[in-house]
Amino acid sequence: MPGTALDQTLHALDMRSREIFRLIVESYMRDGEPLGSRNLSRLLPLSLSPATVRNVMSDLEQLGLIYAPHISAGRLPTQKGLRFFVDAFMELGDLSDEERRVIESQVKAAGQGASLEHLLTEASQMLSGLSRGAGLVLTTKSEAPLKHIEFVPLEPGKALVVLVGQNGEVENRVVETPAGVTASQLHEASNFLNAHIRGRTLAEARLEIARLKEETRAALDTLSRDLIERGLAVWAGTGDDLPARLIVRGRANLLENVTAAGDIELLRHLFDDLETKEGLIQLLDLAEEGSGVRIFIGSENKLFSLSGSSVVVAPYRDKDQRVIGALGVIGPTRLNYARIVPMVDYTAQIISRILRS
Repeated sequence: MPGTALDQTLHALDMRSREIFRLIVESYMRDGEPLGSRNLSRLLPLSLSPATVRNVMSDLEQLGLIYAPHISAGRLPTQKGLRFFVDAFMELGDLSDEERRVIESQVKAAGQGASLEHLLTEASQMLSGLSRGAGLVLTTKSEAPLKHIEFVPLEPGKALVVLVGQNGEVENRVVETPAGVTASQLHEASNFLNAHIRGRTLAEARLEIARLKEETRAALDTLSRDLIERGLAVWAGTGDDLPARLIVRGRANLLENVTAAGDIELLRHLFDDLETKEGLIQLLDLAEEGSGVRIFIGSENKLFSLSGSSVVVAPYRDKDQRVIGALGVIGPTRLNYARIVPMVDYTAQIISRILRS
């Protein structure tokens, strides 16, 4: 029996199941709509009745690969199913010579006599146009200690980031923001970062956020332990497949105990705080990891999980081969990964080449 979860899932699928699963995913990526058993039976090269297809779909549901968004509707892939498809079935397309020429000429034209900021902004906008998603750029270029940072909303999906160094230098970057981000949220992000980054470089600021995350985790552990010792909560679901969960019990007692009710509310805020910091750190980590394109689907990236987005990102390097940033695309989970992955990868390679020259 194969050892990994991927191998085990593959082992559980016969050729008929694999073909039906592939058609459901490809239909979702193309149209964004559920695919029903009747339409599936028409698309299959095999002669299968709708009833037989429904049985296979039921097996795929039990494996957690697809789900029915409505009663009696067709099926859509789950996030687990999309990850399985990307890892097990997806064949990356290769860019045509013409596509390579277009990307290379646009990126090089943007970089002629321009700042790195302008080069990255243009590359991000190009990726946005080619992929129909939002361009994403992360950079750790600035090593000067920071004095102030400000996020200014420009239009839906875009914000201006103003970085003011203690040496007086000012750097402006236009960034794509996740769907649904409000002006007040950008203001809150500015306030939070300004309270913790003054006098630190961006790299040091990342370490500070990591330290604050550990403080939050310690406070969370202490409060959780106290609630458990008082018999007001219990840890459950600690198996390999389930993350540990804190289950609150004795709700009637909580209503009578104002302090305990406040503790539960504080616990909820600590969990939210931890998720936010983990999401920020995960995204910053992308710029520091090794080569290669990374794909984060839905909740795999905590920073964009609520919007149901996916992120395809690749690092770029300076002349000393150090990873100094990353660029990519944010979009719906039904992104055309096979087309976007080589596009992001090649763009990152071109930028690295320009920075080396």
